[in-house]
Amino acid sequence: MNGSRAVLVVGAVVALAYALITTALAGPPNVPDPLTTTGTYTVLPGSMPFASGAVTGGDFVVGNFTSVQPYGANLTVAVYNLTEWTDLIQNGTGVPAWSTPSEGSGRIIFIAEYTDTYTFVLTNPYPASTGLQIVVYVATEYESNVGDEGFG
Repeated sequence: MNGSRAVLVVGAVVALAYALITTALAGPPNVPDPLTTTGTYTVLPGSMPFASGAVTGGDFVVGNFTSVQPYGANLTVAVYNLTEWTDLIQNGTGVPAWSTPSEGSGRIIFIAEYTDTYTFVLTNPYPASTGLQIVVYVATEYESNVGDEGFG
């Protein structure tokens, strides 16, 4: 009877140790950030969101964009917080937290002043009557302002 209890206790300890060790070795789950993206988008005349997600205050999103067809066609990249994005969708009056001038290519460097959900939007400024579609290559990466501090 004592022997079976000892085997049971040792078995439970080994199972628990195995579960803890494999979890520690696996590390945190690897979930891709929706604001880290690379892709090609076709933008009809008007606006189109290409990324949206939470940004912690002080963190930033960097990247670039290039009109590839027609090459160098002007467009704008703008970033809206949740309130302004809602205003833009419902009333057409949203004011971006950040935007680029209308250009064929450029850098995206957005620093969040406060934590919120931000939507990144491509705008094709050409009138709908032209039917001009712009194919845009965009690459962005979410960066945290928190240093490593040697803790991992």
